[in-house]
Amino acid sequence: MGVVETAGIVAVAFLLAGFVKGVIGMGLPTVSLALLALTLGLKEAMALMLIPAIATNLWQGLAGGNFKNLMKRIWPLLLAACPAIWVGAGVLARASALHLAAVLGAMIFIYAALALARIDVPAPGRHERWMSPLVGGATGILTGLTGSFVMPAVPYLQALGLSRHELVQAMGISFSVSMLALALALAGHSLLPADLGLMSAGALVPAAAGMMLGIQVRKRLSEDRFRKIFFVALALLGAWLALRPWVL
Repeated sequence: MGVVETAGIVAVAFLLAGFVKGVIGMGLPTVSLALLALTLGLKEAMALMLIPAIATNLWQGLAGGNFKNLMKRIWPLLLAACPAIWVGAGVLARASALHLAAVLGAMIFIYAALALARIDVPAPGRHERWMSPLVGGATGILTGLTGSFVMPAVPYLQALGLSRHELVQAMGISFSVSMLALALALAGHSLLPADLGLMSAGALVPAAAGMMLGIQVRKRLSEDRFRKIFFVALALLGAWLALRPWVL
């Protein structure tokens, strides 16, 4: 595939991913990963997704005024996730990208299905102290393998009883830390070519344009309706990624 064609695919993927984030406030890494894994391959998708994901989530993680209190709550999860991401990326370097993309697809499908069914994970309660590192480690392994810091961390964070604004900030912090750890892991395992790094930086432009467009659409569109459409589409895309190794 030529450079121009690749750049066009990257631009469209991040325009769509930014649009989704602009409308519902989330989804940029997940959407961009799924679309790019489908078209360019999982390892390339992970490298391309890094800079837009870090840039958009750093702002989300630092804004809100609850950074210190949230870090006191979620640091065991993040501390366990970082070395696990390195381990997962080491497996990624030696594994079949097509089959790991199927793992990503399965994770995306489960995440979308839980959101559509509005199934809530039970609160950890007094078990939070030991569950947080376990959830962080499991999510870290999957992040290193697939680039997606979603399962099981996001449902777990949603179960902690945080306010809506605290949850948004907690996810921003978690995504920022995990993507920085993933960048180091990919570089350490020689999975971060310089040309993809430059293209990832360039992807900030369509991602930002998509976000601005999405914010404008959000003012005119029912967010609840869009979320349903989004998660149905995400479930279908995840199912296709999961099944692709066995149907091609």
